[in-house]
Amino acid sequence: MTNIRVGMGYDVHQLEEGRDFWMGGIKLPATKGAVGHSDADVLIHAICDALLGAANMRDIGFHFKNTDDRWKGMDSKFFLKEVTRMITEKGWKVGNVDCTICLEKPKIGPHIDAMKKAMAPLMNVTEEEIAIKATTTETLGYVGREEGVNASAVVLIYK
Repeated sequence: MTNIRVGMGYDVHQLEEGRDFWMGGIKLPATKGAVGHSDADVLIHAICDALLGAANMRDIGFHFKNTDDRWKGMDSKFFLKEVTRMITEKGWKVGNVDCTICLEKPKIGPHIDAMKKAMAPLMNVTEEEIAIKATTTETLGYVGREEGVNASAVVLIYK
């Protein structure tokens, strides 16, 4: 019998004028970018938390503390590759990833294929195993006021 687990991750970052905006491992054209210790890629951070949670290995902040200067400005693709390595060492493989990004703008749809292409090899999966969806809050709350962005992810891992 195959051992399977499901993990859920969530992340949120504030948006600020004049910052680069990284999402799913690619730089998006935007006037505002996410604020964080690393590159603040909210989607990758949510996926990392989902993978770590499924493997019962705590969360991204436990392994890559935002008080550690080694991770300042770090490309989040490093974290995703490292988390995948960590769970692989425990015998786990990524089955699939399902994500939702909540953001008013920029529109995510035109960038989904590029995000999948950037992230798939880091998790040793095909682009077909990654689902990325996007929604807005219809101008409600911090997302609607364009003050922040959040992402959630659900993953399946197996042995």
